[in-house]
Amino acid sequence: MKTFFSSFGRLYRGETTFDFIGKRIFGMTISLVIVLAGAVSLVVQRLELGIDFRGGVAWEVPAGSLTDQDARNVLDANNVEASNAKIQFLTGSELQVMRVQVGDQPEAVRLAVQKSFAELAKVEVEEVSVASVSSSWGRSITEKAIRALIAFFVIVSLYISWRLEWKMAIAAFVAMVHDVLISVGVYSLFGFEVTPATVVAFLTILGYSLYDTVVVFDRVQENAEKFATSRQSFANIANISTNEVLARSLNTTLSSALPVVSLLVVGSFMLGAKSLEEFAVALLVGMLAGTYSSIFVAVPLLDLLKRDEPRYRPYKNQIATGSAMSELMGLGENSRTIAASSATSGLATDASQPVLNTTEKRVTAVLTHPPRPRKKRR
Repeated sequence: MKTFFSSFGRLYRGETTFDFIGKRIFGMTISLVIVLAGAVSLVVQRLELGIDFRGGVAWEVPAGSLTDQDARNVLDANNVEASNAKIQFLTGSELQVMRVQVGDQPEAVRLAVQKSFAELAKVEVEEVSVASVSSSWGRSITEKAIRALIAFFVIVSLYISWRLEWKMAIAAFVAMVHDVLISVGVYSLFGFEVTPATVVAFLTILGYSLYDTVVVFDRVQENAEKFATSRQSFANIANISTNEVLARSLNTTLSSALPVVSLLVVGSFMLGAKSLEEFAVALLVGMLAGTYSSIFVAVPLLDLLKRDEPRYRPYKNQIATGSAMSELMGLGENSRTIAASSATSGLATDASQPVLNTTEKRVTAVLTHPPRPRKKRR
C-alpha cells in the first residue's frame, strides 16, 4: 500500500520515468487493432444512422404493456413494411415510451398509423407523436458535418504549424483522425445510433484531443530549448516531456469525463433521454481516445519525424530509462546532492540551464565551495 501511494505521488509530481517512446510499437499496435476492427465493422454492418440522416417516420407511443409484435402488427395492418422497422422502448422517470421508426411514408399513412397506435395504447391521438424527416435533409446535414470537419482540420493544422512547427501539426492531425476513426468504429461495433447530437459530440472531442496534444507538444518545445546545448536524442526529450505532463493530462480527462458519465447515467438510464445517451457516449469515447492518442500516437509519431534531424541524428538510438532518465529530469540522487550543495553555497538553481553529466556536476560542486577564511598577519 505504501508503494502504491508512493508511485501515485510521483505521478502527480511529474516524477515518473515511463519509456513511452521505447514502447511505441505496443501503443501503436493497440491503436491499429482498434481502428482495423472498426473499419471491418463499418464495411460489414455499417453505421446505424438515425432518422435525421436516412429520412423516415417515427412514432412515439405510451408503451404500457405493448410489445414489439404489437407494433409490427399495427404496421402490417396499414401496409407498412415492418421487417425493417426499428422499435425501441425508452424508459423515463414517469412512463415508458415505445418509438417506432420506418422509412418515409405518405401523410395519409402516417396519420392512419398514428390513429392505430392510439387505439392500441388506449390513449388520445394527440398523445402519439409523429415526426417525419426527408432523406434530402439528412444528406444536407451529413455534407455540412463533413465540411465542418475538413475546415477544422485545416485551421488547426495551420495554427499548430505557425505556433509550434509543421511536423507537430502532422502528428496532431494524425492523432485527431485516429480519435475520429476509433469513435466511429466503436459506434459501428456496438450499433449505437448516429444522430446530429453524435456529430456535435464528434466535433467536440476533437477539441479535447487537440488540447491534450498541444499541451504535450508545448512542453516538448520547452525541453528542446532547455537541452539545446546537450547531446540528447529527441526520444529522451519526448519521454521527459510526456512524463512531466502525464498527471495534467490524466487530471484533465478525469475531470471532464466525470460529468459526462453523470450525464450518461442520470440523463439516459434514469430519465430516459435518448439524445443525451447519443451525445454522452461519443464524448466519453472521444475523451479516452484523445488522451491515449496524445501520449501513445502523437508523441511517438513526432519522434519518428524529428529523430533524423542533424541535431538529433547522432543520438537517435539513445533512450535513457530508469535512473538515467531520472538524472536527466533532475530527480536522481546526484541531482539532489548537487542541488543541495548549490543551495548551501548560495547559488540559485535555474531550470532553464542544460543538464550536466555526473562528472560535470561533481566538478561544479567542488569549484563552488565557500572561500576559506584568510589567516591573520602577525
